Amino acid sequence: MANTGKRNLLKNTVMLYILTFSNYLMGLIVVPYQTRVLGDEVYGVLGVAAALMGFVQLVIDFGFLLSATEEVANNRDDKRMLSRIFTSVSANKLLLTAVSFAVIFVMCLSVDRWNQNRDVLLFYFAATAINSLIPDYLYRGIEKMTAITVRTVIIKLFFTLMVFVFVKRPEDVVFIPILQAIGNLGALLASVWDLRRRLGIGLCRISLRDMLFRFRRSATFFLSRIATTAYTFANTVVLDLISAGSMTGFYTSADKLMTTAKNGISPISDSVYPYMIKHRDFSIIKKVLLALEPVIIIACTVMFIWSEPICLWFFGEGFEGAGVSLRTLLPIGVMILPSYLLGFPTLGAMGLAKQANLSVVFAGVFHIAALAILFLAGVLNIVTLGIATSCTEGFILIYRIAVILKNKHLLKAEK
Repeated sequence: MANTGKRNLLKNTVMLYILTFSNYLMGLIVVPYQTRVLGDEVYGVLGVAAALMGFVQLVIDFGFLLSATEEVANNRDDKRMLSRIFTSVSANKLLLTAVSFAVIFVMCLSVDRWNQNRDVLLFYFAATAINSLIPDYLYRGIEKMTAITVRTVIIKLFFTLMVFVFVKRPEDVVFIPILQAIGNLGALLASVWDLRRRLGIGLCRISLRDMLFRFRRSATFFLSRIATTAYTFANTVVLDLISAGSMTGFYTSADKLMTTAKNGISPISDSVYPYMIKHRDFSIIKKVLLALEPVIIIACTVMFIWSEPICLWFFGEGFEGAGVSLRTLLPIGVMILPSYLLGFPTLGAMGLAKQANLSVVFAGVFHIAALAILFLAGVLNIVTLGIATSCTEGFILIYRIAVILKNKHLLKAEK
C-alpha cells in the first residue's frame, strides 16, 4: 500500500514537472517577445492587470484548491460525494464570480489609469473567472495529474502560437487576455467532459446547506491565500499608483522571474500535499529538502551575481534596471521550498493546517504594515519593496518552523 502511494506520488510529481517545464519553455519564448513588442510601459499594464486578477483569482477560488483537495482526498472512492463536492464548489465559485465582476467594473470606472485600459482588465477578468471554474482540486485530490498536465500544455502551446499571430504592436495588447480566455474555456469544457465520461463525476442536486458547509470550511484557507496575495500582487498595484510606468515594468519583469522559480518548486508541494494527508510520511519532506535546497542556493547565488545580464538577455534592451529588483527578491527563491513543504504538506499532516493559514495571515499584516511605513517615510520604491517582500517570506518560514518545533511530538503520532 505504501509502495503504491509512493508510485502515485512519483507519477504525479513527474506530471507536474512536465507541466512546469512546458511553462518554462513557453515563457522563454513568449515573455521576451511581449516585452520587445509592447515596451516597458505597456508591459507594465499587463503586470497591473495580472496583479488585479491575482486578487480576483483568490476570491473566486476562496481556498477551495486546498480545502476541496483535502476533502476529495478523503472521499476519493465515493463518486456521489465527489459529485456533491464538485457541484457545491462550482456553485460557490459562480456566486463569487458575479460579486467580483461588480467590484472590478466599479474599480475600472473609479481609477483613471485603469479605466484607460478597461478592455484589457475586463478580458483578463473573463480569462481568470473561467480558469477558476476548472476543477483542478478534483484531479489533485484523487492524484490523477495526467489530465491536468495534458490540458495545460495544450493551452500553453495554443496561447504561445496565437500571441505571435495576433500581437504585433503595443495596441494589440488586448489580444493577450482574449487568447487566454479562449484557451481556458476550452480547458474547462474538456475537464467537465473528462470528469463525466471517464471518472463518473458530474453536477448533481445539492442543498443550500452543502454550499454553506463548504464555504465556511474553506474560509480559513481563503484568509491565508488572500493574505499571500496582499503582499505579492499588491506590490505591483501600489507601485503602479505611485511611480512611473517603467518602474512598474522593471519590478513586474523581476517578479516574473521569481514567479517562474516558484512555479518550478510548487509541483513538489502540490504532489506531496495529498500524499502526506493520506500517509503522513514525514521522512519524504526531509529527503526532498536535503536533495534540492543546495541546488536552489547555488542557482540563486549565480542569479544574484549576474542579475543585470540575465534580465538584459531574457527581457531585452532597456530592462537592465530589473536586475536591481531581482537581487532584492532572490532570498525568496532560497526560502520558498522549505516554506512550501513545511506549510500544508507538513502542518496539514500534523493536524495543524490552521497554523499554516495563520502564518500567511500574520505575514500579510506584517507586509501591509511594512508598505505603510515605507510609504509614509517616502522611501517606497522597487528596491525597498523587494526587500520588504523577502522579509515577509522569511516571516512565514520562521513561523512555520517555530510551530513544528513546538509540536514536534505530533511528527511521531499515529495517523
